[in-house]
Amino acid sequence: MTYNKPHLPVPQQRALLESRGLLIADPAKAEEYLQRIGYYRLSAYWYPFRKIEKQADGSYKLGDHFKDGTDFGHVTALYAFDKTLRLLALDALERIEVSIRTEVALCLGSHDPTGHRDPKKLDKRFTTPGTGFQNSKHDGWLKQLDDRAASSKEEFANHFRSKYPNSHMPIWIAVELLDFGPLSHLLAGMRYADLQTISKSYGGLQPHLIKSWIRALCGVRNVCAHHSRLWNKPLVDQPALPRQGEVPEMDHLAHTPGGNRRIYAAFSVMQTLLKLVNPRTKWAERLKAHMATFPAAPNVTIADAGFPANWEQLPLWK
Repeated sequence: MTYNKPHLPVPQQRALLESRGLLIADPAKAEEYLQRIGYYRLSAYWYPFRKIEKQADGSYKLGDHFKDGTDFGHVTALYAFDKTLRLLALDALERIEVSIRTEVALCLGSHDPTGHRDPKKLDKRFTTPGTGFQNSKHDGWLKQLDDRAASSKEEFANHFRSKYPNSHMPIWIAVELLDFGPLSHLLAGMRYADLQTISKSYGGLQPHLIKSWIRALCGVRNVCAHHSRLWNKPLVDQPALPRQGEVPEMDHLAHTPGGNRRIYAAFSVMQTLLKLVNPRTKWAERLKAHMATFPAAPNVTIADAGFPANWEQLPLWK
């Protein structure tokens, strides 16, 4: 199929939405939003308000027309709600990322200052090339790290390059160049014994949970960093759920309709880790306060994001 939709000026975009049943009480204000935010970005927020329509062959699919009673204000309120939700998520993710960086640096650094470069100090699945490949995942990861070390404008990177031009950064400096993606790859490439060491700082969580959770949170962080829709987006990397009784406060996820597929599961992981990293955190209170402001709009609820009924009363959130 060839894309052949024409360019539409903002007034025509607004008129198109009205022709599809979207109620717009203030056309000028609607056009201001379309001009400032963009039709395509806003379309992610009117997506749940579109009708399911019957096709000529008898099948059903999501159509272009809006469900009765859908107002442009519902869309913009959902957009504003999601913007604050992303900021809340980023606040939690920053604390978790910094904690994981520190734990990785302490663990690998105890073996060797440049243990992250030594295949013998990492998992063989990370350092061995796959069938038909010349380089390993570790090789690609090191190239990415070295490119950052060579090009970073950070003061610490400039200082290290000028003072130690013939040396590689030790792990406790190198981790400061890693954002969540490369950090999660290094964590996944560590030896099981080292992951067990790290797990002691997180209440003895099983290593596979730590790897899975950080990978899942990396995906959430990417959504937030690109200012994409978060509130009801399915998780690309779904966090592994602990066995029943292993992390009692998370047991309810096994019986939650969204399971580990929706953002509520990621928030549950964040809260579990935050309580270990910073037991005095008030992040849960801020999340609960914000979720209470979810827009009163037809056809959408926080259940769409995987939040169970009365979730704020569960032990995890107290």
